[in-house]
Amino acid sequence: MTDSAYLFSDLTEGDVARLAQEVAFLVQAGDTIALEGDLGAGKSTFARALIRAISGNPDLEIPSPTFTLVQSYETPRFEIAHFDLYRLSDPGEIDELGLDAALSNGIAIIEWPSRGSGRIPERRLTLRLDETSTIDRRNVLLGAAVSLASRLDRFAVIRKFLTAAGWGDAPTAFSYLQGDASPRRYARLTKPDGSRAILMDSPQKPDGPPIRDGKSYSTIAHLAENVKAFVAIDHALEASGLSVPHILAENLAEGLLLIEDLGDKVFAAEVKKGRDQTELWTHGVDTLITLQRTPPQMDMALSDGSIFYLPLADEGVLEIETDLLLDWYWPALRGDPPPQSARDEFKQLWKPTFGRVLAQPKTWLLRDFHSPNLIALDDRDPPRDVGLIDFQDAMLGPAAYDLVSLLQDARVDVTEALEKQLLDRYVTAVSSRDATFDRAEFAFSYAALGAQRNTKILGIFARLAVRDGKRQYLAHLPRIWGYLERDLQHDDLAPLRAWYDENLPRSLRAEALNI
Repeated sequence: MTDSAYLFSDLTEGDVARLAQEVAFLVQAGDTIALEGDLGAGKSTFARALIRAISGNPDLEIPSPTFTLVQSYETPRFEIAHFDLYRLSDPGEIDELGLDAALSNGIAIIEWPSRGSGRIPERRLTLRLDETSTIDRRNVLLGAAVSLASRLDRFAVIRKFLTAAGWGDAPTAFSYLQGDASPRRYARLTKPDGSRAILMDSPQKPDGPPIRDGKSYSTIAHLAENVKAFVAIDHALEASGLSVPHILAENLAEGLLLIEDLGDKVFAAEVKKGRDQTELWTHGVDTLITLQRTPPQMDMALSDGSIFYLPLADEGVLEIETDLLLDWYWPALRGDPPPQSARDEFKQLWKPTFGRVLAQPKTWLLRDFHSPNLIALDDRDPPRDVGLIDFQDAMLGPAAYDLVSLLQDARVDVTEALEKQLLDRYVTAVSSRDATFDRAEFAFSYAALGAQRNTKILGIFARLAVRDGKRQYLAHLPRIWGYLERDLQHDDLAPLRAWYDENLPRSLRAEALNI
């Protein structure tokens, strides 16, 4: 039974392939996709297009499971089990085919679901393909179980948005992009002439439960809860002469953006391909110097008449982020929450540090100025040769934060020698334009904010592994510890260093988390 359904009429083969690409964006691990229709209606054609779209490989060989009844595929997103139940002699055979296991590991695409009797999950997406009076044309009815209706409705909203923007139909290709650790989703759209754009799907997030002083985590940490922050900051940075994605279309109410595609030369990926890291990171530092030369706008007008106000980095942000170490990393490492005495001492040691760094001169603090969010634009002149993305959580705060984010990159090793070289480059440049620049106080701020950020990241990566099952983030923990140990060598952080050495000693830092 479906709660909502959408009919797509008179589709060509290219239209069906594009619809499969959009459904690939819709589906999540645990989903069942039931394909109904008569013989020759195109169920297998749709299944192949869907599998190729999810895998990201348009040339993937996909044999029919008519005789084997099931074929399995590994993809970067999740496993796919493709079932064809036409030859099923007894619905009980489904148990032997491993449907439950398939849904626990990924998704199931099922042709001829009616032959599975009551063993096919009712919580499913259903596509019925029917021939039309025109050869090679199909009508497709896409429906969803009541529990999935909101996702199907979101699918329709996205489709309407893209159509209005001129990117809604075949032969424009629609491909899911692996995103970051956030709930936002992205897709790349490519027209036959090679022009491209990125869809950002970022609906309004509900405020989380109150955790402190009646406020949610996102409120305390000043995290953007809709696309308005991205749009406002994007316009401000673009006006400053920096390369950010130009916004092609927007629907602020629905949380949908169509933005310029800055390409695939992400710093982290380029380094893995063998590109010179020093060159890339130097460009990053120089872009940051340019960015911080422009005073931030505190209030920014949006197209819907609202005003976005740039948040101010404060003690609440820094404290709740460092607490992630106590709330997630410590229990995952040691098996139990930290004792109250250790927690209290931790907070008491950090408090004066926060006050001192927050007294530093304030500028743009993009917050995620690191290799996954920096794109090499080799055809542009400096400072536009570095593309900036993922800045919606920006604040007004101390300048050292973004610099240490880059020079102590969480996902790419940055040697201590390269860090020192580029830190000196930054300090020299800023000192030459600002006679009041305090090198010693900046050095403290750099070390302290590095320690704060790396402490936060240990907690976030533990949370991603424990709560969300994203164990791949655990591979970065040794690197984060290495940076944190560098930061804690600053003489003024000696009391904090002693806390870490006593409560999370070096003998434990290489231990696997208990997850």
